[in-house]
Amino acid sequence: MDRRAFLAAGVTAAAAAAAGSALAETVGPYSVTAAPLGSGLPLGPLPGTRYPDAHIEIIDAKKFPGGVNTGAVERVASGMRWCEGPVYFPAGGYLLFSDVPNNRIMRLTDDDNHLSVFRSPSMNSNGNTIDRQGRLITCEHSGRRVTRTEIDGSITVLADKVGGKRLGSPNDVAVSPDGAIWFSDPSYGIDGRYEGLKVDREQAGNFVYRIDPKTGAVAKALDGFDQPNGLCFSPDGKKAYFVDSGPTQNNIRVFDHDLGTGKLSNGRVFAKDFAPGNSDGVRCDTAGNVWCSMGWADPKEDGVRCYAPDGTLTGKIHLPETCANLAWGGPQRNRLYMCASTSIYAVYLNAQGA
Repeated sequence: MDRRAFLAAGVTAAAAAAAGSALAETVGPYSVTAAPLGSGLPLGPLPGTRYPDAHIEIIDAKKFPGGVNTGAVERVASGMRWCEGPVYFPAGGYLLFSDVPNNRIMRLTDDDNHLSVFRSPSMNSNGNTIDRQGRLITCEHSGRRVTRTEIDGSITVLADKVGGKRLGSPNDVAVSPDGAIWFSDPSYGIDGRYEGLKVDREQAGNFVYRIDPKTGAVAKALDGFDQPNGLCFSPDGKKAYFVDSGPTQNNIRVFDHDLGTGKLSNGRVFAKDFAPGNSDGVRCDTAGNVWCSMGWADPKEDGVRCYAPDGTLTGKIHLPETCANLAWGGPQRNRLYMCASTSIYAVYLNAQGA
């Protein structure tokens, strides 16, 4: 066997090993949409930037924890096809995020802004978060499962079935203060072949699930959603926020969260009137403000919105691309990273991520 043939065989074997036996019956060919790194829009401050940055719109100056006046929104990475699921690892000083159709998780370092591939194939990963032990938790579209990457790099399947039936396409994930893992399961990853696999849904609907921190049992926690999407918890963990990005229910809902039992109650609409656009990802800061992504319609609304704890819209961050998700990062957790279509944007704010 010549050298090229040997290397090709090795790559094929590595991809098969990454897939795992649990996926052999459902996973077809991996995505072939990969784009080369380094392509896309230029990096740096957005065109027309002047301090203070006009891309940061203040609606309520008394409530909005806005920009730093001597900083601006920057494009810090580009060349992806659809960015999602950002999570910051303070121990390593880097951001991980999914490039869903390109079937990979990317890594962006804080110190030198170096972009590299963290995992490929990633089973068309979407949402990512970090658990209380510093381990990566990932939602996989084509894997149709939620996994945990152990400290030694091995992968543990946390959820792939409920009631003996396969999940649809786990989308976003959050860890509550009690250590429970919550994830949404809409149909985006099984509706077509671009971000996952086109398969029939086995569950009766699109639900939110909870993985018990003590037993590992997976149970349906919420129904009544069209397309459950982003989710997060308030700083004290006593409120839980869920985005519904479906065509008939386009809003953010908030529930009271009992930390002792993990039960939700008193569900109500926290924010709405997103039409003609949609929200997707959501995060809280330490003051209880709720930050959510926006896009898919009016370009003037592409970016991020900030809501006060009482639901008042207090400010916006405007981006040149539809924004899917966001995460707090940096040594002081005061840098907001935003996954927007082909690029990652970042801005320092007078707020700190919860």
